[in-house]
Amino acid sequence: MNDLYPLKFKPILKETIWGGSKLKNRLNKKTLSDKVGESWEISCVEDNISIVSNGFLTNNSLVELIEIYMGDLVGEKVYEKFGTGFPLLIKFIDANDVLSIQVHPDDKLAIERHQSNGKTEMWYILENDPDSELICGFNTRVDKETYLKRLNENKLNRILNFEKVQRGDVFFIPAGRVHAIGSGILLAEIQQTSDMTYRIFDWNRTDSDGNPRELHTELALDAIDYKYYENYKTTYISTLNKTSNMVDCPYFFTNILKFDQPIEKDYYLVDSFVIYLCIEGHFTIKTDKGIIEQVQKGETVLIPAALKNLSLIPEGNAEIIEVYIK
Repeated sequence: MNDLYPLKFKPILKETIWGGSKLKNRLNKKTLSDKVGESWEISCVEDNISIVSNGFLTNNSLVELIEIYMGDLVGEKVYEKFGTGFPLLIKFIDANDVLSIQVHPDDKLAIERHQSNGKTEMWYILENDPDSELICGFNTRVDKETYLKRLNENKLNRILNFEKVQRGDVFFIPAGRVHAIGSGILLAEIQQTSDMTYRIFDWNRTDSDGNPRELHTELALDAIDYKYYENYKTTYISTLNKTSNMVDCPYFFTNILKFDQPIEKDYYLVDSFVIYLCIEGHFTIKTDKGIIEQVQKGETVLIPAALKNLSLIPEGNAEIIEVYIK
């Protein structure tokens, strides 16, 4: 069997009513459309399975790879838990218009109702318009009755927490937290593998036939975390040429790395695949077997668990988000 190597996949592009052209213009996604809202970079969601785009495994699916390579690809513990499933869904999102206000169920509720994983996620802001903001949680103490009253009065925005954003901001969105991405925001999203979303409010929008999108008012009621939190933004410290942690949760561990000199990576203590999202510049990955892979801004790379020693060599300045299961 040939040795595994850093894997790239064909982006799965999604046209949406709120999408724009930044995925094409800023992150080099190949599309003629100006309404692309999402690029699914690595996905194992049913009917949206990622296909390899580089090397001798080109045109194989992520599921086929896991079936063949098992723990060598994803890590022994990850394979034991998820089998031929892949635990994370990696996306870039371009919100040219505001997204619907949503909430995701947790694992318990999602399994009971949909035989699905729940959905905890995080956002890393890549670009924003000067006044861009997003919704994350509540701005006051709320209970189910207050929430429903505001929803029915069309005054939900009065109890929601709006946050101005800038590049580098991180928001952790545990299952149950009400949220929405505002217009003019380009971001990277790391989430549990799940397409389970309850739409709460869609700004009274209609589709091209004049129909409103489906809302999930009743389903959302038991999924929402009604607690008020002092702070919804994740604080972290980024240091040049050092890997800095952003989010540490049971579903994923994410770091930021800004570097202008070669970085050596040692993953002997990590029993997991590793994912790199290149969000600025470009760099070269060299494995200890001498395999070389160039990575450009907007590309996402899956490092198989069997690859333990890597060199990351930037051309000028580069910036990546690093993701794995702890």
